[in-house]
Parts: sequence; structure tokens; C-alpha cells
Amino acid sequence: MDFTESEELSLLRQELRRLLSSFGHAYYAERTRAGAKLDALWSRMAESDLLGVNVPAEYGGAGAGILELSVVCEELAASGCPLLMLILTGGICASVLARHGSLDQKRAWLPRFVEGDAKMAFAITEPNAGSNSHRLETVARRQGDGYVLRGSKCFISGVDEASAILVVARILPDEGAAEERKGLLGLFIVPADTKGLEIRPIPFEIASPEKQFALFFDDVTVSVEDRIGGEGDGWNALFAGLNPERITVAATANGIARYALAKAAAYAGERSVWGRPIGSHQGLSHPLAQCKVDMELARLMTTKAAWLYDRGLDAGEAANMAKLAASEAALRALDQSIQTHGGNGLTSEYGLSDLWGIARLFRTAPVSREMILNYVAQHSLGLPRSY
Repeated sequence: MDFTESEELSLLRQELRRLLSSFGHAYYAERTRAGAKLDALWSRMAESDLLGVNVPAEYGGAGAGILELSVVCEELAASGCPLLMLILTGGICASVLARHGSLDQKRAWLPRFVEGDAKMAFAITEPNAGSNSHRLETVARRQGDGYVLRGSKCFISGVDEASAILVVARILPDEGAAEERKGLLGLFIVPADTKGLEIRPIPFEIASPEKQFALFFDDVTVSVEDRIGGEGDGWNALFAGLNPERITVAATANGIARYALAKAAAYAGERSVWGRPIGSHQGLSHPLAQCKVDMELARLMTTKAAWLYDRGLDAGEAANMAKLAASEAALRALDQSIQTHGGNGLTSEYGLSDLWGIARLFRTAPVSREMILNYVAQHSLGLPRSY
């Protein structure tokens, strides 16, 4: 067992840090406050072949895995530029397409992900389903050679910059089937400009370039070619994306923790009160040290989860644990960094408090800490199911 990072991963981190030195949190914050997107950063990453590290080589990617993508996500966040669209496009959609997409679907989308000229959103959350994906009410009714989608989704990120949306729906077998919450699960690629799809922004207090939307499907027609895999493959295809989502969210949270702790350590080492740096006081140094411990433990579990996924092994437990550990560590590290800075921690100049919303979001999404604890209790400890 070797815990040293490979030369390839070290070189990947070096390339990312070189590229990100031209951007950083000031760029992220300025664009976000202006309601703009991070197009320049996205384009530079595409030019440096960093958007498709986990895309198979035959479609223009680097042919690596989720471990490499998690490094990209972590370094972005550690520079102060967490990118949700990379989690969605690279972590979820590229993973689903690579493992379960048809040849035509792979050819149509994966090269565009790599080149940076297409992004894809992911739509599973619904108003009445919450964390229970077995109660999805959006349905795809078989009609002729295709399907008709009807239903709604909420809290769908980045739809305004996505070329298409990967939609999760219940498949009803034919025109005469009853409207009920059962049937096979299906994943469908729906272009964002499809007729019958209504997109409404959701006002959100989180400072992020990716906005949140509600989607309404009013008899949206999709072809069989738009479905991912066979009609019975929906669950397998879905989890090919959900575990990478948890892993890349964990990596992004780890990056936020790194960013916050680096800022706190620098400030505490320089800020002098009562004749010596404030970092010499254990009231500040010990909480920061504990945050460092928590972050490094989360990074280890994130690496384990990515390693398992890339080898085709069951990554569910590790991915959930990584997401829980990293989201909690990021929130604590950011909060402690703000506290270390005192009033300065709440100013725009120091670039900390505007990341609190993203860090707090990761405690709730893409799966809440409570649902992860339910999973661990049931699957890891063998306790009775609680819901």
C-alpha cells in the first residue's frame, strides 16, 4: 500500500496551480458579483486538456479517472474557484455517458465536454420527492418511437449555461398506463432549448456563478436515442454518476478547506496583537490544527473512494463517507478561518465569507448528512432500515 502521490498526479497539480495563478478567488468573486460566468477559466482549462481528464482517450480525453478529476476539483477550490459545473458535466454526466451511453451519444457529447464547448446539467431533485428517488413524479411515457416527459424538477444547477440536461424520470410503459409512482427508471438527454421545457430561476442567497432553476416538462418529446442505456438499466446508469458526484463534491469541499486554512495560517502568523502573532495563542492555533486534521482525514477517504470507483469496485460507502467528512471539514475550516480574521473575515477584501454558502450547501447537497448517516447505519453497521 503506497500513500505517496504518483508523479502523474503531482504534475497535474503543478499544471493546475500554474494555470490558476492567473485567476484565483478575486476573479471568481468579481465575476460572481457581476452575475457573470467563468468563461475565461473554463476556456483555459479546455486549452490545457483539464476538462476531460476522466473522459476516455478515444473521445479526446486523457483516459484517466475520477481520482484525477477529483484532483482538478480540489485544486480549483483551493485556489478559491470552486466550479459546480465541472462536478455536473465531468463528474456526473461524463461518467454516466462513458459507462452507459451509446456509441452515438458518446461521440456527440464527450468530445464537446473535453473541448469545453458544451456543458450538461443534471436533473433528479423534485419538490415532493426530496431525498427519496423512489418517489420521483416526473414520468416518461412511451409514445411511438420515443417518450413524452411530464413533471417538474427543482434546485437544478447551471441550466442557463448547459447545452443539455440529463433528466431522471420514471418510465411508464405505454399510453394507457396509470399515473403512478412506479415503473422503470430512465435517464434522458434533453437539449436545454427543447419545446415544452420551461426554465424558471430560483432566487438563491449563495454566491456562485452557477444559478439554481426549477424545470417544468409539459409533454416534452424525446427519442429512444436520447435514453441512456436500456429501459432496465436506469438504476445502474444513475449510480455511475451519483458516486462520482459525491467524490467530486468531497474533493471540492477539501479544496475549500485548504483555501480557508491557508488564509487563516498566513493571517495568524502575521497579525500581531499584544506584541506577538495571534497564531501563537492556543485559542486560535488549536482549532486551526484540528481543522487541518479533519481535512486530511477527509482527503484520505476521498482518495479511497475515487480509487475504488476507478477500479470498478463498490465505492458507495467510501463516497458517502468522503462527502460527509469533507463537507463538515470544509464548513468548520471556513468558519474558523473567518473567526481567526475577526471582523476582516466578513469583508470582501479577505475573500472568505462569500464561500460560506457553497460550503454550507455541500452539507445538504447532493445528499444530506442525515441520509448519509442512514446509509452508514444500514449498510455499514447492519442496523435496521430507518425509513
